[in-house]
Amino acid sequence: MNEVQDRARKTPLEFRLRFAAFALIYVIGFLAPWNWALHLDGRGPNAHTWGLLAVQLTKLGALPINSAFHALLAVAIVCAFAGAWLRTWGSAYLGADAMLDSNLRGESGIADGPYRCLRNPLYLGTFLITLAMAMLMPATGALFTVVAVVLFLARLIAVEEKFLRLRLGAAYAEYSARVPRIFPALRPRIPAGGQRPHWLQAVLAEIFGWGVAVSFAAVGWKYNAVLLTQCVLVSAGVALVLRAFPTRDSHRG
Repeated sequence: MNEVQDRARKTPLEFRLRFAAFALIYVIGFLAPWNWALHLDGRGPNAHTWGLLAVQLTKLGALPINSAFHALLAVAIVCAFAGAWLRTWGSAYLGADAMLDSNLRGESGIADGPYRCLRNPLYLGTFLITLAMAMLMPATGALFTVVAVVLFLARLIAVEEKFLRLRLGAAYAEYSARVPRIFPALRPRIPAGGQRPHWLQAVLAEIFGWGVAVSFAAVGWKYNAVLLTQCVLVSAGVALVLRAFPTRDSHRG
């Protein structure tokens, strides 16, 4: 059995299907099918989270309604750009081919870029992008999505860390002891390894996150959740097209 077949055999199903799983979670979140079953309309829990939170902030006397919409939009933009940047930064050092691979990899550790401050920059980035998209979902859909994504990310992290501990042994144990799992350290915890980042491949691999971020920044001022949702769908479509033409990083073959 060659190395690729061995990795495929050892890779849990949830990791191999992680992109499909995230897509399914997001679709369910946007549709919130239980609202239809309960006959909830757009004036109640089926309204988008952005508007509901703005109304609640106004009712609490925290902000006028316009300022509440502005503040929530700013939060969504910051989350989306931070998530897209963090994922791109991580992918630039991990390698776009490894990031998109359906099988677990453990040829060597990464000691550069964001991996000097946290062990899972891609997953933290996913969570931040999810928070931005949740603003466009019905309230119950947003709650479902955030909880489901957190639980699924926790499962993926557990699967990857178990694999890397078995594959890299003491080296990964030492790395784990020095670098936080998900909350970034303010300063690098390990020396740089000297690996060269591949930015173009990383940006193309993370085009969905950038599409979400740019959509919020470009058309969010229209305060139209339907339009923003359409932009998210376009970003997802572009990402799927680009995934059909994978680009391998030169340093990974």
